[in-house]
Amino acid sequence: MRTGQPKRTAEGLTAYDEDVILWAEEQARLLREGRFSELDIEHVADEIDDVGKSEKRELASRVAVLMAHLLKWRIQPSGRTPSWRATIVDQRKRIALALKATPSLKTVLRDRDWQEDMWLDARAQAPKETGLDDLPEACLWSLEQAVDPDFWPE
Repeated sequence: MRTGQPKRTAEGLTAYDEDVILWAEEQARLLREGRFSELDIEHVADEIDDVGKSEKRELASRVAVLMAHLLKWRIQPSGRTPSWRATIVDQRKRIALALKATPSLKTVLRDRDWQEDMWLDARAQAPKETGLDDLPEACLWSLEQAVDPDFWPE
């Protein structure tokens, strides 16, 4: 077996294909034991890449929920509920915690394409609770405003 190549079963499957949790535990054990030549390098690298993608997806989800609730807050003042306020406050706190724990996510927040995607997601979410579908094409505030605890679009 070549260094970094996974073992395969008779069916051509690897431990990664059969049970990714068991595979991950085995890879962690091999790393801790310094048995680097036995590692499934390709899949280890893929999983490390996926950690970053997962953090970005989590941030994107939180920002989209925040933006959707801010949009609802702005366009439907008569529908403002404590629940909407609580969601806005909670998402802001969770976004702040994510940025504190993973400061490199701040670069994602500055990406214009990413911001546009979050607005599209927010525009898709907002009508589900408001029934409104004539929503602004462009975001009405900056991302910095959206995450600011003192900002409430009026």
